[in-house]
This record gives sequence, C-alpha cells and structure tokens, in this order.
Amino acid sequence: MSGYWVIRSSAVKDEAALKLYSELWGPIGERYGAEIIAGRGNISTREGSHYPRQMVVRFPSYEAAVNCYEDPDYQAALVPALKALDREFSILEG
Repeated sequence: MSGYWVIRSSAVKDEAALKLYSELWGPIGERYGAEIIAGRGNISTREGSHYPRQMVVRFPSYEAAVNCYEDPDYQAALVPALKALDREFSILEG
C-alpha cells in the first residue's frame, strides 16, 4: 500500500533556505521513489485554517515514506526547510 506525505505550510519566510531545501530534497525523494502528486495548483480551503502552500507526495509504500523522513540526509535537509516555512507534516498509509 502506498505511503503519502501531506505537508501544509505558511508563506515562504526565507527564499534562499527554500531553494536549498529543494536542492537537497530532489535526490533524497528520488532515492525513495517519491512523486509529488498534488500541490502545484490552486488551493481552496473549505474548512479550518488556510495554508498557502500544500503538497501531497506519494511513495511506493508507507515504509518508504517513513524511511525517507527518517533518513539522516532528509533530517539534515529539514534545517533549511524549517527556516523557510512553518509546516504541518503527516505521513499517511493509503
């Protein structure tokens, strides 16, 4: 069964940090078979707090999604990510 990252975040606070995170994320995501399946289009919040940036990333399995997040390289990439954005992050099986 696939695994998914669901990420909701604030507006960008630090463009340089976001650029660095994006550069670091690419090879890590590729290693785990990640595919961004939503988040590059319009967002229409109907209930709850609005987050201007939202993304859904699919992995081949729930385990791959967890392992990617726990990967030491990804944990290092979180430093600029958390500088760039305030985020809410969940891993789902589905």
